[in-house]
Amino acid sequence: MSSASKTPLLDQVKTPGDLRRLAEKDLPQLAHELRQETIDAVSVTGGHLGAGLGVVELTVALHWVFDTPRDRLIWDVGHQAYPHKIVTGRRDRIRTLRQGGGLSGFTRRSESVYDPFGAAHSSTSISAGLGMAVARDLMDGDNNVVAVIGDGAMSAGMAYEAINNAGARNSRLIVILNDNDMSIAPPTGALSAYLARITSSGTYFRVRDIGKQLANRVLPESWERRAARVEEYTRHLWQGGAWFEELGFYYVGPIDGHNLDHLLPVLKNVRDAKQGPILVHVVTQKGKGYAPAEASADKYHGVNRFNVITGAQDKPKPNAPSYTKVFAESLINEARTDEKIVTVTAAMPSGTGLDLFGKAYPERTFDVGIAEQHAVTFAAGLATEGFKPFCAIYSTFLQRAFDQVVHDVAIQRLPVRFAIDRAGLVGADGATHAGSFDLAYLGCLPDFVLMAAADEAELRHMVATAVAIDDRPSAFRYPRGDGVGVELPDAGVPLEIGKGRIVREGSAVAILSLGTRLQEALQAADQLAGFGLSATVADARFAKPLDTDLIRRLAGNHEVLVTVEEGGLGGFGAHVLHHLAETGQLDRGLKVRTLTLPDVFIDHDKPEKMYAAAGLDADGIVRTVFAALGREKLAQDLAGRA
Repeated sequence: MSSASKTPLLDQVKTPGDLRRLAEKDLPQLAHELRQETIDAVSVTGGHLGAGLGVVELTVALHWVFDTPRDRLIWDVGHQAYPHKIVTGRRDRIRTLRQGGGLSGFTRRSESVYDPFGAAHSSTSISAGLGMAVARDLMDGDNNVVAVIGDGAMSAGMAYEAINNAGARNSRLIVILNDNDMSIAPPTGALSAYLARITSSGTYFRVRDIGKQLANRVLPESWERRAARVEEYTRHLWQGGAWFEELGFYYVGPIDGHNLDHLLPVLKNVRDAKQGPILVHVVTQKGKGYAPAEASADKYHGVNRFNVITGAQDKPKPNAPSYTKVFAESLINEARTDEKIVTVTAAMPSGTGLDLFGKAYPERTFDVGIAEQHAVTFAAGLATEGFKPFCAIYSTFLQRAFDQVVHDVAIQRLPVRFAIDRAGLVGADGATHAGSFDLAYLGCLPDFVLMAAADEAELRHMVATAVAIDDRPSAFRYPRGDGVGVELPDAGVPLEIGKGRIVREGSAVAILSLGTRLQEALQAADQLAGFGLSATVADARFAKPLDTDLIRRLAGNHEVLVTVEEGGLGGFGAHVLHHLAETGQLDRGLKVRTLTLPDVFIDHDKPEKMYAAAGLDADGIVRTVFAALGREKLAQDLAGRA
């Protein structure tokens, strides 16, 4: 006899349509079951947990009140969307999250009709929602558009721009501000919930509009303005929200985001309001309902697989320090003797290692929030006054500030140092977080020094190099994860700008590697030796300026030259090929192949599988060499064996 299900209500919910058929009294129990299912699923896959636990009740309420997918529901970033995925037909695949061939860790249009907008970078939801609302109006539609955005995401300029535009347009748009950290307004409670319910009601909207119409008709203009302000500030006295009102939003809240008795009536009211943009301020607790998450400093924002009972995460013991930690410790060492070194991060102090620097030098560490554009120009301002700013931003997030990198840093030749973490493929986060493009989008900028570390010792030297470069911008890139286990020098030594190094001497084949593919290049050389082909392996160190002497030596003394990089088209290999063509070094029959990431967005998987599929592992390099030599049959055999 089978045991009773632990999730009897959730078992009935295959789609939000099923959820809407449940009685309102059953929703708290459904939320409890949904929370347990989310915890259990993420314990198997790892991923973002705390944010999802914080919006379980909100997820249930939104899908119960609104007619999704006809009503558009947009989750900003997508960290919090796992409960949403469970109730939108994906529960049977939820334990494939972030696994090869499985569900994405973020919302994704190709994955479900319930994901109207793909999101993995923050602060886009209001802009996208406004676009959908305007499109609806152009088609004379009547569906609702709801954007859920966190208080942290509201720190980004893009969110402000969208709010400003939405308020000016007066389109019917509902924004849910999920405040789970820096509570903007006073604490929630019964009085706050009562006021939110009353001020979001149709009766209140009608009385408010009648009052405004009367003021328009019978009162002098000064009295009309005065009456409007009395109405606004009566609410603001209790609730806050004046800032949103000034930008044209009708503000409701704050309300307890875990109390369905508070949430449901307010959401019903704003759903039915024939009103311009409305902002509902919901206060939630990140990690809600799971004691280990509630007790953790980061509320289990991102976790490895873990034991549900104890909360203990399955963290493999590293064989070497992480690149992020090596960067942080190297910079701390440099800062001990150089008081001009300062650091800037955009809401990622722990992810970039600047939390360690901040502990050592709190007055020289600046977290500007989710505002990469501001971070870059802020760093540029510091550089104008003689400081040495290190702007530590993931490759995928630095894309958001490209205009500032060009105009505010590069054109002015300001010595801002960019520490680019998460270069190359990042595994479970997939295409949205891959550092695929920085070599291309920075390599095209004049007078920009661009380095890539082959191992953790090289990274330490590149930090020292960046400190020494004081006449132009520079960047050094390094991957996520642990180093390769080389011995770390006590202190970094500045490298000669634009000079690479020969790591292994050979004669027939030259492999010129940029970044941490160097280990695969050395393994490829070993394999080629087994086939009687002697290979030179070189570490370029610099994508810009190129080591033209090294390239000339490799091109002149070898039959085949293969470049290898952890980046997309238009990067290091393109610069090498351009140089060879411009200087006539291709005219003598040199066989050149440039190995890059393929020209596609690569889905999430284990990094080693992703690099193998891209042909950027040792086997891929060997296959490329044999194909270049015209030994296609052998190359095909090797490909089949791989």
